[in-house]
Amino acid sequence: MKFLIKAMTVAVAMFVLAPGAKANDFEPQIKAFYESTVKAWLSDPAVIAAIKAQNGETSGYDAAKIDTLDKQWRAEAKAGGGDLVNKVAGNSLSAWLKGKKDEAGGKIAEIFVMDAKGLNVGMSDTTSDYMQGDEGKHQKTFGAGADAVFIDEVEFDESSGAFQSQLSATVSDGGSPIGAITVGVNVEKL
Repeated sequence: MKFLIKAMTVAVAMFVLAPGAKANDFEPQIKAFYESTVKAWLSDPAVIAAIKAQNGETSGYDAAKIDTLDKQWRAEAKAGGGDLVNKVAGNSLSAWLKGKKDEAGGKIAEIFVMDAKGLNVGMSDTTSDYMQGDEGKHQKTFGAGADAVFIDEVEFDESSGAFQSQLSATVSDGGSPIGAITVGVNVEKL
């Protein structure tokens, strides 16, 4: 079984990295997955309520406060937990996201939701950093407005041991962007 899994991983790697292969070769399948699964999550009351609540807490955070929290998160993530990581990992949105990941049958490597600042609101798995606002997953969705979707390149994710592409989308409430979601799609399972 391990040999079969390794062989499949090598085959996908050869396809993804083959001359002429583009980073978006899986984009049609990822878009279909977005339409059939992820899009409905964007308007789910659990997602909307959690983002709005956190936006109320973080709206006044300046760059120095966010940097301090991000450094705290990185240290806690390396240590396997701490007050900030555990607060996010233990909230009801994180439990909901873990359930969605489990229901996907291996198609999802990770899911996390960000607030208007790009800070983690909920997650299926601990992220390496707390602040996503300086990355394309937040800038090309929340920063681009309502209905924005961004599909990143396929990359090998060492933590999951799989090739994945991050699918990100703006979360809006009443047509106004309030946050974003990122889903790490395991392209080997599409």
